[in-house]
Amino acid sequence: MNVILFGPPAAGKGTQSKFLVEKYNLVQLSTGDMLRKAISDGTELGIKASEIMKNGDLVDDETILGIVKDRMEQPDCKNGVIFDGFPRTKAQGQGLDAMLEKMGKKLDFVIQLQVDDEILISRVEKRIAETPDNERRSDDTPDTLRKRLDVYYEQTKPVLEYYGDKGLLKKIDGMPRVEVVSALLADVIG
Repeated sequence: MNVILFGPPAAGKGTQSKFLVEKYNLVQLSTGDMLRKAISDGTELGIKASEIMKNGDLVDDETILGIVKDRMEQPDCKNGVIFDGFPRTKAQGQGLDAMLEKMGKKLDFVIQLQVDDEILISRVEKRIAETPDNERRSDDTPDTLRKRLDVYYEQTKPVLEYYGDKGLLKKIDGMPRVEVVSALLADVIG
């Protein structure tokens, strides 16, 4: 089973992906995590991505698709994956669909977590207050989040419409407690 989990930055995609990993024995593919690993490893991609991410912008489609394809070819992904924060553009969605088709796979579910922007900003502020400085992500600030939200809505709206037009997009309320959102996800997937 392959699932895309959409939602703006700080909407809880990572938390809900972990729930889906445990419940359905899937592998979470977070492009953000893969990029942060490249940054911490000091790879060429990591250095490039670091500058882009610090500005709140998105990494180019070709690079992201290459990272995703390489990861999906690993043996632990044979039961399926959860795409967390990917695809972010219509071109990435089309590229993902083409890539999956070549691999003999398909998307089973495309789910959007809907969350109010002001709640997202308050979540980041709370996370900053609760996280020690040495464990905090450098791009995890209210100002960066606001910019990332603008980029998310501008660039992701077409990909949501793309999957909506294909009849794959399901929307759930991401505002309740974590457990309630998890139950809503389980209801959609079955």
